Amino acid sequence: MPTLTNRASFWASAGVVAVALWASGAPSMIYPVYVAEWHLTPVVITSIFAVYPISLVIVLIVFGGISDFIGRRAVLVAGVSAMAIGILLFALAPNVGWLYAGRVLQGVGVGLAMSPASAAMVEFNAKGTSARASSINTAATAVGLVLATVVGGALVQYAPLPSHLSYWVLFVLTIALLVVVSFMPRRLPGTVAEGRWRPRGLVVPRGLGLVVFTAALSLSAGFAMGALMLSLGSQIAKDLIHTDNAFIAGGVIALSAVAIGTLAIVGRRLAPRSAIIVGGLATAVGMVLILGSAVSSSLPLFLVASLVAGSGYGLLFLGGLGLVNRFAPAHHRAQTISVVYLVAYLSQGLIAVAIGLSATATGLAPAVELWTAVIAAVCLLASPLALVTASRERRAAALAA
Repeated sequence: MPTLTNRASFWASAGVVAVALWASGAPSMIYPVYVAEWHLTPVVITSIFAVYPISLVIVLIVFGGISDFIGRRAVLVAGVSAMAIGILLFALAPNVGWLYAGRVLQGVGVGLAMSPASAAMVEFNAKGTSARASSINTAATAVGLVLATVVGGALVQYAPLPSHLSYWVLFVLTIALLVVVSFMPRRLPGTVAEGRWRPRGLVVPRGLGLVVFTAALSLSAGFAMGALMLSLGSQIAKDLIHTDNAFIAGGVIALSAVAIGTLAIVGRRLAPRSAIIVGGLATAVGMVLILGSAVSSSLPLFLVASLVAGSGYGLLFLGGLGLVNRFAPAHHRAQTISVVYLVAYLSQGLIAVAIGLSATATGLAPAVELWTAVIAAVCLLASPLALVTASRERRAAALAA
């Protein structure tokens, strides 16, 4: 059976990351349609959103390190297959129950695929630098989010079958990606863990506790911003900014993803700690601007807020992933990355549910006021933690010398 080259496998892995984020963000532009057609409350919408990271976390706990033992390709094939089935359920959904089932399968698929895809990008990287792999990985997430919001918004606004067509487009692309992934090499020498895999939970490699915690908090801070924007962003644009056009709302939300991708490329030479420090501050400022745009019903300010918050997210993701890619041992790389993703996605799911409960109980505007402040505080925690991590690394290097 022919196999892809290392270069092609690198880009196929990046494609998995992009499609995973497109799949996770695809329902965001259609939530207002569901609200109008099925009369759903904010807590139902955010709980649909939250089912995804919660199921993803369960998969990470059980299967997070499996690709370290059986190879990246088999797990990627399983993950992309589950994503495709979840997308198909959304495309066919006649009621809200199908949306929950689709989100569960999306969570299973992304939970299986994201860690081996991220690990494979380090291993198949032709230029051999973890910084480049982290940069392209972050950019791929941005591409997926842009496609979810812009393509999704355009199809919802201007094409027939607004609650179904965008899923059919994504389903066809996911099946094509599944075919490509099936031709990747099974594994590379030196990347296989010893022994036989068995469910054992996730373990942080010895000596990497602070690094993994810093990386996890960095991604959690960025994902918290994503929980607000992807679960309620289009509703914020509609209710607070008074924009009914789904394509415009998608374009506004996509600005943050464009900023993520831009910072992933421009900032790839930054040390991971520097990226986290700057990213935490920028995301916190973005939250303040989102609050200001909601209070003043200002679309221009919401545009600026999306750019600033997206820039911060991009740096937080780049820095957090860069830290773990730099220090994780090759034979336990997927497991170490899985720990970071587990914390980030669990935080995202819990925050999404909390935002929905707040919006249902008090209204959208008070919920935005509360949770922009909470998310800003989480982002500001990441910056000093990165300084502590950098200081300990310098002391360890000095002692080793």
